Amino acid sequence: MVRAGPGARGGAPNWGVRARAPLRLGLAGGGTDLSPYCDQYGGAVLNATIDRFAFAHIDANPEGRLAFRARDIGVEEVMDAMSPPTDGGELALHRAVYRHVCERWLGGDAPALTVSTTSDAPAGSGLGSSSALVVALIEAFRMALDLPLGPYDVARLAYHIERVELGLAGGRQDQYAAAFGGVNYIEFLADDRVVVNPLRVRRAYLNELESSLIICFTGQSRRSETIINEQVRGLSTLDPSVLDGMHRLKQDATAMKEAVLEGDMRRVARVLMRSWEAKKMTASGIATPLVDQLFDLAMREGAWGGKVSGAGGGGFLMFCTDPENRYRLTAALNEAGGVASAVKFTLDGAEAWSVPR
Repeated sequence: MVRAGPGARGGAPNWGVRARAPLRLGLAGGGTDLSPYCDQYGGAVLNATIDRFAFAHIDANPEGRLAFRARDIGVEEVMDAMSPPTDGGELALHRAVYRHVCERWLGGDAPALTVSTTSDAPAGSGLGSSSALVVALIEAFRMALDLPLGPYDVARLAYHIERVELGLAGGRQDQYAAAFGGVNYIEFLADDRVVVNPLRVRRAYLNELESSLIICFTGQSRRSETIINEQVRGLSTLDPSVLDGMHRLKQDATAMKEAVLEGDMRRVARVLMRSWEAKKMTASGIATPLVDQLFDLAMREGAWGGKVSGAGGGGFLMFCTDPENRYRLTAALNEAGGVASAVKFTLDGAEAWSVPR
C-alpha cells in the first residue's frame, strides 16, 4: 500500500489538494489514435493545449461520507464511505477514478473524501474535456497520496479507466495532451505504445499561430460515441473510404508539424482544410447544418481555413486567418450565433498542489 502524504490519517489527507489539466486543440491527425487503426497502421496527431482547464479538488469529508461534486453542471452524489461506489450515475468518471485508486493503492480502504470538479468547457466540446477531467482527478490523487506516477503513467491510467474500465468510446490523444501539455506530435503504435514528441517551435512562430487562430463554440455539445463507433466499424470492416480518410489524416499530422515548425500559417490553413475534408470521409454526421453554416460564414469573412476540433457533430470549430482579420471574423461568428474568441496556448501539462487547512 502506498503511504498517504504528510499528516494523513487512514489514507485520507487532512489538507486540500487541487489539480488542473489543460484542454487541447486537435490540429491534425485526430481519429488515427483510435483502435484498430493505430494498432494496425500506427497513428499520429498534432495537438496543442490551450488556456481552458479541467479542475479537481480533494478534501477530507468532515461528516465521514464520500461526496462527488461537479459544480459546473450542478450534480452532487453523497454516499457511505464504507461502501464502494457503484458504476454509473452522472459522475461515473469520479466514481471510477476513486474506486481504482482505492483498490490499487489503498488496499481496498475507502477514505471519506469530498471530490469536486469543474471544467472550462462542457463534455462533448471537442476539446478533450472529459479526458482532461480524468487526468486532473488522477493528478489530484497522485499529489494527495504521493503516488509514483509520471506523465506517461497518468495518461495511460486515464485511458484505461475511460476506455477499458468504463467502456467509453474514444481515442488516446486527449489523455496524453492533458498530462504533458504544450504542442506535441504524438505517435500511437502497436501494443499500446505511445511516444510524445514535444515540438520546439520558435517563439515568434508560436505567437503568430496563436494570433492567427479563432475557436468558435457552436452551442451544441455532442455525444461523440456515435461518430467514433461508426469510424471503428468502418475500420473493422476495412471500409475503403474510412481507411483512405484515416491515412490522409495521418499524413496531415506530419504536414501540420512541418508547417508549424516553419511558421507557415498559410500552409497551416491548407492542412486544416485538407483534414476537414478527410475527416468527413470517416463517418456521417461530422458536419451538421449549423457547423456548415458557421464554416461557410467564416470562409466568406476571410478565414484561410478551418476544421472541427474533436470528433465533429458540433462542439468547437477552429479557424486560421490573418491576425489583422481576427477581430472582424470573431465578431461575424458571434453575430451569427456562435461563441467565438481568441485562444492562448499553454506549455504545462497536468499539475497539482496542496492547500493547508
